[in-house]
This record gives sequence, structure tokens and C-alpha cells, in this order.
Amino acid sequence: MKKITLSLLATLALAAGACDRTEPAAQQQNLVYGIDADNYRLESGEIGPGETMGKILNRYGVTARQIDRLDRASKEVFPLRNIRPGHKYTVFIHEDSLYSPHLDYLVYETGLTDYVVFGFHDADSVSVRQDTKPMTLRRTKRSAVIKSSLWGSIMEQNLPYALAAEMENIYQWTVDFFGIQKGDSFTVIYDERFIDDTIPAGINRIWGAKFTQGGKEYYAIPYRQGGRIQYWEADGTSLRKQMLKAPLKYTRISSKFSYARKHPIYKVYRPHTGVDYAAPKGTPVHAVADGVITFKGWAGGGGNTLKIKHPNNLMTGYLHLSGYAKGIAKGKRVSQGQLIGYVGSTGASTGPHLDYRVWRNGTPIDPLKIPQSPAEPIAKANRETFEFVRDRIIAELNGEVSDEERITQLDSIVIPAAVLQPATAE
Repeated sequence: MKKITLSLLATLALAAGACDRTEPAAQQQNLVYGIDADNYRLESGEIGPGETMGKILNRYGVTARQIDRLDRASKEVFPLRNIRPGHKYTVFIHEDSLYSPHLDYLVYETGLTDYVVFGFHDADSVSVRQDTKPMTLRRTKRSAVIKSSLWGSIMEQNLPYALAAEMENIYQWTVDFFGIQKGDSFTVIYDERFIDDTIPAGINRIWGAKFTQGGKEYYAIPYRQGGRIQYWEADGTSLRKQMLKAPLKYTRISSKFSYARKHPIYKVYRPHTGVDYAAPKGTPVHAVADGVITFKGWAGGGGNTLKIKHPNNLMTGYLHLSGYAKGIAKGKRVSQGQLIGYVGSTGASTGPHLDYRVWRNGTPIDPLKIPQSPAEPIAKANRETFEFVRDRIIAELNGEVSDEERITQLDSIVIPAAVLQPATAE
């Protein structure tokens, strides 16, 4: 067992006051797991291989009778047998008027944020409660110039990995992540979650972003319309488009649209009217737009194939799949982003990849050059408050703003009178 003394009482309470271990209401409590830690000596350790809760408690003077009571009291909350090696625990010990140590609480961490508090109040009274560590949010603005890929830049800058996934979700209709070039850049404002103010625990809302690709800037402004928060371009058009840029993530393009590509198997030049995305077998494949499945089955050299019919006389095809998602069948409706299958190497294929194709009115078109139609823009009734939010988000992305100027909530935007009626110069 590894044991570390975390803190000691600076002074011992007088005997007359030792029974009452509460601080005056006017003083701020030093709460650890919801317990006033200033009244205790804290020791921390990790569950060792083969250790039981009974064995640990016995070391701190808890009687077999109390352990039995605790075992029965905890069955419906957190059975003692569920403790696991490597998990941290902390004990809270007080010393009575004779300086004898007594264990009042043992806290067992069930995960990164969750814990169980076992309490020992007297010879016959025990308690068990579950709780979660409070999280704090820290608003952060970070920028990076891309050298190879978005994910590579995130790792190089020691940014939260979840940030890359969130940005890909926001920009998946607008930014071509397969066409990222060295020198492209981004700036993003986000809330990062911390446990105990020190342990990173992921990110919360992204308050705004600017992605520069090929010299063109793409803003992402959060705003609530239609009952949900979505992201919008600076002019109020939706970042969401009719079709996703690609049907899968975290891959590379191994072959582009061509009418004269040398086939890797047959060694002859023939049309390849699609885009090949090289990806590991089993990589999820998603529908790029709402539609109806018109074909599911074996398609010769295309192997396991799906075809989906979409509005505006568009059809998409997904070839060489290793398998289909549950519930996928001919005639079924699918929604944009829905899981439909998995990358494979079936049919005439030299390795796992997705051959993605698009037809308009039956004619093949390059999937990388599809004109995108945006979803519904900002409504006229919302234009004024949207522009208020947009201007402050862009100001924060491009420079520094005061705390009072930051947008911190999107549910009830109130525009200051000074903004509605700016003072005129005399």
C-alpha cells in the first residue's frame, strides 16, 4: 500500500471544544469531498492487489462490528467487494482529547470524478453516500498554424484531444479536412473542464472559432435558433449544409475522381468516378445527407455496396464495405450523419478503403466539387441579437475583450441600450 500524508492540523483543538469540529459560519471551509478538511488529518493511498475494504479499515482501528454494519449498509449504494486495485482512497482522521486517532470517513474514488464516502459516526452508526467532484470551467482562447493535420496541431500545442473532434463536427460541412495545407490555421474559444481546479476533464462549449484554409476565413458563431444552439457563418448563413464534406473521419484520400486512372488490380486505364478514402477496416461510414436506401448488396468489383437517393436528384454510393450498420435495408430512410456501414476491402480491392461516389441525374460528379446548399439562415427576427453575439465573438477571436464584453450565455440575449442607440458625436 502507498500512503502519503496530505495535511496536518496546524493546532490541536482544546479538550472542551474537541467534540464540536465545526468552524464558525463566518469562516470559509476547506471542503475535500464535501468534508471540512481543516478538522482532520488526511492520509491518501491506493488499493493494493488483493486488498479488501475490511483489511484497510481494520488498519485504521475500525472494528469488525462496524465493518459488518458498513458492508450491509453499502450493498444498495456501492458494495464493498467492488473496490479495485489502483483506485485512490483518502481517510479523514481526528484526534480526541487524549490524542487518540479515530477514523471518521474513508473516501473511495470509483472513477475520475465519482467517489463514495463511508462514514463512521460511533460504535453503531455508519453511513454511505455517492457524490461527484465539482468541476470548474476555464475559458480559453488558443491559436495554431497547421503543419500537417488538425490532429497533429492539436497534439503539438498540447490542446485537449476532444477539441479536434468538436471542430471537425462544427466544420464538417464547410472545411475540407482532407485538403488541409501547411500554413492553414485556426483560433478557437472554448471552456475547458477541470476537476479540483487542476485535473483536465475535457471541454465544454466552444464559444467561437475561426478556421483559415487556403487564405479564406470560416467563422463559427454559436447562436440559439429553433430551440437548439447551432453554429453560423459571420453573415448568418448556417455552417450546416445539405451534404457532409465526407462520409468518414480520420482518413486520407488515396485516389481522386478521374476518367483515366490506372486500376491497381487490372493494370489498365479506366474511369474511377469516385473518391477513395484509405482507412482501417471497421472505420464507421456515415450517410452524407438525408435520403432513402435504394440498393444494399454485392456489386461485383464494388463488393458490399450501399446506394442512397437524396433530394435534388442526387445519389451517393459507398463501396467495398466490410459490413452494414444495424437496421440498414433497402427502402429504409436514413438521416445525415447516421451510421450506415464500416470500411472494408470487399470486391476488387487491394486494401481497406471506402470508394465514395456521387451521381446527379444518373451522371457521376466529383464528390470533392459538389456545390453546397446551406440550411436555413438566421431568421430576420433574430438578426439583431445574432449580430450582437457575432460581433463580440469575432472581437474575442481577433483580440482581447473585457469580461463584461464576452458572450457567456445564449438563452436570453439582452442588447445594451448603448449598442442599440450609440452616442452621437457632438
